[in-house]
Amino acid sequence: MKKEPAAHPKGFAPTHHATRVRFLRAVPSWREAFIGGPAWGLAMAFSAWCALWLREHDATFHLESILLLYALGGLVAWPLSLFAGRSIAQGRAVETRFAAYLLCLIAGTIGVTALFFALDYRLFYSQWHAEAGSRVWFHQALFTSLSAYYQFLVLGIRLYLPVGAVALLLASLRLARPQ
Repeated sequence: MKKEPAAHPKGFAPTHHATRVRFLRAVPSWREAFIGGPAWGLAMAFSAWCALWLREHDATFHLESILLLYALGGLVAWPLSLFAGRSIAQGRAVETRFAAYLLCLIAGTIGVTALFFALDYRLFYSQWHAEAGSRVWFHQALFTSLSAYYQFLVLGIRLYLPVGAVALLLASLRLARPQ
């Protein structure tokens, strides 16, 4: 005789199939990833350029590097943020979906861009660090990376304003609309 699974209240103990379906619904399509990603990356690079221009720092020596950093951060963050936002927003009210996409795009874009900044920062300072794999090297790598994240949070986030904030609101509104 076939045994029926135990009944659980709604929202508790989802079945393997339900979890898989929810996961698959959250995965961005190729079109969303290959069109949305570059568009988001360009918007973030444009945001950085506008912020520098408004502060009259557009003639900075490393302008191309800064724009590339923000573009790559946005490009990589888009599909990750879209997946995270969809995972949170599925089956929720419009306001909740908007908040989920807003939060995931903020955290994803800043997080990925800060990671790329930290990797570049770490690569530069590694020439003065101890031999790779040593205990001192691990401490140096950790604190150099933490310093880079802090520096990006203090100085780098300003380059998302004002254009990046507008792009964020527009993207979140578009993603949260009823399907």
